[in-house]
Amino acid sequence: MTEPTLFIQIPCYNEEQTIGTTLDALPRSIPGVGSIKTLIIDDGCTDATVDIAREHGVDHVVHFRKNRGLARGFEAGIRSCLRHGADLIVNTDADNQYCADDIPKLVGPIVDGRADIVIGARPIGEIEHFSAIKKILQRLGSAVVRHVSATDVEDAPSGFRAFSREAAEQLHVFGDYTYTIETVIQAGQKGFSIESVPIRVNEDLRPSRLVKSIPDYILRSVATMGRIYLIYRPLRLFIPVAVVTFMAGFGLGLRYLYLMGIGQGEGHVQSVILAALLLASSGLTALIGILADLIATNRKLLERLDTRLQRLEPAPSAEVSANDSADTPQDVEESKQKSPVAEPQPQ
Repeated sequence: MTEPTLFIQIPCYNEEQTIGTTLDALPRSIPGVGSIKTLIIDDGCTDATVDIAREHGVDHVVHFRKNRGLARGFEAGIRSCLRHGADLIVNTDADNQYCADDIPKLVGPIVDGRADIVIGARPIGEIEHFSAIKKILQRLGSAVVRHVSATDVEDAPSGFRAFSREAAEQLHVFGDYTYTIETVIQAGQKGFSIESVPIRVNEDLRPSRLVKSIPDYILRSVATMGRIYLIYRPLRLFIPVAVVTFMAGFGLGLRYLYLMGIGQGEGHVQSVILAALLLASSGLTALIGILADLIATNRKLLERLDTRLQRLEPAPSAEVSANDSADTPQDVEESKQKSPVAEPQPQ
């Protein structure tokens, strides 16, 4: 049996100070893995990140002509890894936050066939540069994600994670902010086996660019969880609201009928109007829920079709240029091996 090919992808935005250290720390061989390739996502870097990465032996580079954010970079990296034949994909950060020596722990459960996705669980309580409030929010957020996703993920915001090819093909990132919470909820809804493994972290080399403020991070995370849950389980949101609204309207209606029966209905017309509004709102909410559920079913069918199309895509044999559009990542993929005669120009 042929041993799998592992791709280690690293999203980058102006990481010239740390990308060399991060690449040098990556393992060159792992038991059970045939070959290891490295890929960075140049998210519109304006410094020497790409040049330094090439000097340190990166195999592939995915270019964005302008900064598009972590979520878009992660997704483009996953698609590129799949097109280049990855059987396993590990995502890590360019700031060398995660200990690269723990990558074998990430891929082990996938190689052994026990998991589809493995997420590194950081020792949150021991990380010195995390404030007390951030540690509390990290634990609270992971608990909420566990409940919403129906998984046992210990550290949901961790970006140090491994994917099997099958899992990577079926994950879709809808948001522009971050992929961590979104992909966990998706994986749980799709029934993938997710495992957490304890990992180590290195000293802090630079402040986080994702968490600019705690309130902003909380709002964005809550919005992400709500949106993804709404996409895959709309009835669980709309039907309870419809039932509560119906019961309130029905109760008001019964109250008015009772008052009418004992001769005290005069002067309570407001209750009738409110009851009618609540009952109408209940019916409308239920209808929206049914339509959203039909849309969710259609989305699942489209995702299956997208997965099949990905499997039919030929592997890139040279540099590939994608067209600029709102729907297509503005990327140019480059292979480490260059033609000795002439380099193709982006289209």
